[in-house]
Amino acid sequence: MAAGILLSRLMGLGRQKLFAHFLGNGLEAAAFAAATRIPNVLQNLLGEGVLSASFIPVYAGLRAGKEDEEARKVAGAVFGLLSLLVGVMVGLGVLAAPLLVDVIAPGYEGPSRELTIRLVRLIFPGTGVLVLSAWCLGILNSHKKFFLSYAAPVVWNGCIIAALLLARGETQDVLVTWAALGTVAGSVAQFVVQLPNVLRLLGGFSPRPSLARPSVRQVVSGFLPAVMARGVVQVSSWVDMAYASMISERAVSALSYAQTIALLPVSLFGMAISAAELPEMSADAMKSKEERTKAITERLRAGLERMAFFVVPSAVAFLLLGDLIAAALLESGKFTAADSRFTWYLLIGSGVALSAQTSGRLYSSAFYALKDTRRPLKFAAIRVTLGIALGYYAVRILPGQLGLPEHLGAVFITITTGVTAWLEMALLRRALRRELGELPSTGRQLAKVWPAAIGAGLVALGVKVWLGAKFGVVTAVSTEWGGAVFAPPELPRIPMSLGLLGLYCALYGVGCVVLRVPQASAIVRRVVRRKAP
Repeated sequence: MAAGILLSRLMGLGRQKLFAHFLGNGLEAAAFAAATRIPNVLQNLLGEGVLSASFIPVYAGLRAGKEDEEARKVAGAVFGLLSLLVGVMVGLGVLAAPLLVDVIAPGYEGPSRELTIRLVRLIFPGTGVLVLSAWCLGILNSHKKFFLSYAAPVVWNGCIIAALLLARGETQDVLVTWAALGTVAGSVAQFVVQLPNVLRLLGGFSPRPSLARPSVRQVVSGFLPAVMARGVVQVSSWVDMAYASMISERAVSALSYAQTIALLPVSLFGMAISAAELPEMSADAMKSKEERTKAITERLRAGLERMAFFVVPSAVAFLLLGDLIAAALLESGKFTAADSRFTWYLLIGSGVALSAQTSGRLYSSAFYALKDTRRPLKFAAIRVTLGIALGYYAVRILPGQLGLPEHLGAVFITITTGVTAWLEMALLRRALRRELGELPSTGRQLAKVWPAAIGAGLVALGVKVWLGAKFGVVTAVSTEWGGAVFAPPELPRIPMSLGLLGLYCALYGVGCVVLRVPQASAIVRRVVRRKAP
């Protein structure tokens, strides 16, 4: 699963790199960022997360009980119901595009608003197809076929990249239109590439919408709270976009770039581990209470430790070296060093949220395995409600109180998200402890990986400052933080960024080996065995 996600995210970064090169942080980039966010509500409400919460536990439970024929009929009925629902919502989304743009991006006026409306209407049908692609993912995951479903977005990204390359040299308005058409083509390709394997695993199915079967009604009963939970989370995403649009178009596009980067560790280590464990925990939930508690607790412990090994250094890198990450991934063409620095400010908040977001996904998967979708909904609602209130203060009021320019209010969007993510994770953990009676502690693991990551980060940061002092010049940035930074023009920025990030990763690995972190030791043993004659 991690391999599939890595491939798709690398392609996604390539797409963003090309997009940043051609469009930078301009009006068209901001319009496309808002236009893709609006139809994504359909994918987020009905797609992977909801199906993971409602469909996979029922389907996997039927297969674990050797009821393959019933599982096949449930899969067909769910596909039929999804198709009907998606068709209606796509039609409504296309018709209501002007209203949706006004709600999600209230700061857009004139050309930016008109362009966003046009792009929304182009992209909405493709997003509907992605929901059906998520149904394929649910089938494949339940059969423990993880790679294809998570690598399938490679073709989605590939279609957008191809569209951008075909339209290169055209005006920016034409470029984003081609990108929107590439998005639709990629959505269809992502669904089609998974379908043959799904049909083979099912042995054929009848996509007939029906609520006659008890198992289908059980999926629907879990589906509605899961949709509400995802809807609550989507409200948070909408509010973030709305706050950013009130600041500037640059803030909208920079937020989109930062979220793409932040999604890489969340997907690789949070989503991959949580999704891989969900079918297994769903099967464990069918055991006796004592066996269930022991099995799920052990899966949580192993998952949390694996997450910590990868997520903690990602969070430290966002906090200390975010400008290097943005430069290495996005900087070229119209995306400048100033844009990299601004993206770093947004990544700081994402770094605060990383550990909570990934751990929270695993805890939510445990609730879904226990067929409890209501408590995750309640906790998500608490997080979002608090986030909206804190976000308004942090974005619209706090910068003025601190004497910061208005555009830096965008930084507090991701910081607020991080703070509220920790609250949600704490609530999930406490409720799960009451359900299971005990939860694993990862204190020993965290006591090793945090020092290793912080030490490596400080060394890399020190080398960066030294290089700036030795080879660069001081550039005033009083319009941003009121301070100054070293900018080394003589050193190629992308190679320098890659080199410093490589140094950071190497030092973190060495630190984990010295501190005997199990995951690092396991990697060393594998390498040694492969090199042995």
